[in-house]
Amino acid sequence: MGQELDKDKQAAMDKAFERSMPEGLRKVSNEYSDVKKVIGVVSGKGGVGKSLITSLMAVKANRAGLRTAILDADITGPSIPKSFGVHGKAYGSDMGIVPLESESGIKIMSINLLVENEGDPVIWRGPVIAGAVSQFWTDVFWDKVDVMFVDMPPGTGDVPLTVFQTLPVDGIIVVTSPQELVEMIVSKAVKMADAMNIPVLGLVENMSYFECPSCHEKHELFGRSRVDEIASAYGIGCTAKLPIESSIAQMVDEGHVDRISAEWLDDFYKNIMEG
Repeated sequence: MGQELDKDKQAAMDKAFERSMPEGLRKVSNEYSDVKKVIGVVSGKGGVGKSLITSLMAVKANRAGLRTAILDADITGPSIPKSFGVHGKAYGSDMGIVPLESESGIKIMSINLLVENEGDPVIWRGPVIAGAVSQFWTDVFWDKVDVMFVDMPPGTGDVPLTVFQTLPVDGIIVVTSPQELVEMIVSKAVKMADAMNIPVLGLVENMSYFECPSCHEKHELFGRSRVDEIASAYGIGCTAKLPIESSIAQMVDEGHVDRISAEWLDDFYKNIMEG
């Protein structure tokens, strides 16, 4: 009975959401755009490295020869441009807003590329934020993109719902960290994706361990990893564990995320993209 009530409630919410959206924003991309695959990167809570995983997956795709793009849907906490050292303003053309490109050629659209000062906060209500994300899909000229990664804000609110209902998302990657509440947090993200009929492609545990540079012994500083156990419980067949490394934070802060080798993601990337 409870499940039926939840489904009815979700259906009512979906209808209300659709009524609130202009007709032209419902899964209609820019007529000049060409995006073959869309992968969302989500997390149940903030601070787990979701934007880092988005960036590293895009870097790997770009190195593999795929024409790659990132749609930064984290409107109130955009970090993608800074990670790639991309600054300046996106500009308009007859075909739509033209995204900026990283040094290695990754197309990027973020609210930081549209505001007057990238350090200013975006103080908008939920519907306005959701509308901006929709426009990143409908009004931006995404030219010949093989794979687009969408960096979403944490949680299961307006923006993830907008992305799932507006963009043709092929699947999501869930990012988490080794903490006691991790299973509950992952559960929320997985159940939302399931409700929207979006496949969960993989689960990444960031800050999983620290490897001693002298003896190379691995230490689980934040507790025992349960990523494989949780993935198995939810039928997620692909996992990855990322270490704690100060060099990663340094390169991201310096705008050089595209110089990180991230070999820990090699098998994960291959399974996600070829599976």
